[in-house]
Amino acid sequence: MSPPERRAEPRVIVNSARLWSGGVATAVVAALVALVGVLIGNGALDLNMTVPPLLPLGGSFAVNYAITAAVLALAATGLAHLLAVTAPRPRSFFAWIVGLVTVVGVVLPFAIGGTLSGSLATAVVDLVIGLCILGLISSVMSRTTRIGWGSELTG
Repeated sequence: MSPPERRAEPRVIVNSARLWSGGVATAVVAALVALVGVLIGNGALDLNMTVPPLLPLGGSFAVNYAITAAVLALAATGLAHLLAVTAPRPRSFFAWIVGLVTVVGVVLPFAIGGTLSGSLATAVVDLVIGLCILGLISSVMSRTTRIGWGSELTG
């Protein structure tokens, strides 16, 4: 008598190379959003933007903001990858997590202090960065993950 046949369970297959290349592209876009935001807020509109907590890796506010935005995009890519292989509804959890982190980024400039116009400018830039990361990584997730069965997983 042969053993009962085991049905293969569906598993998520992630095209890691495409996911992470999309994450790097998102990091570049997020950094550019931060840079353009500072150029408009501090430069063109002379608003004296509120300085949120940033990675101190560059020589200026604009560079630190851009680097921090890029690192956040890469962290979001790592989160997306982790959720894709572990969570039952990865895109839903990803959207909630990134959405709530974005809300923190929008509220934080008002809690830190500074001028109302500077806090508002920083909050708008943080919102655009968060929406950029959420939208781009979500679309990358939809193009780089799929459900696979049995033999597809070992090839």
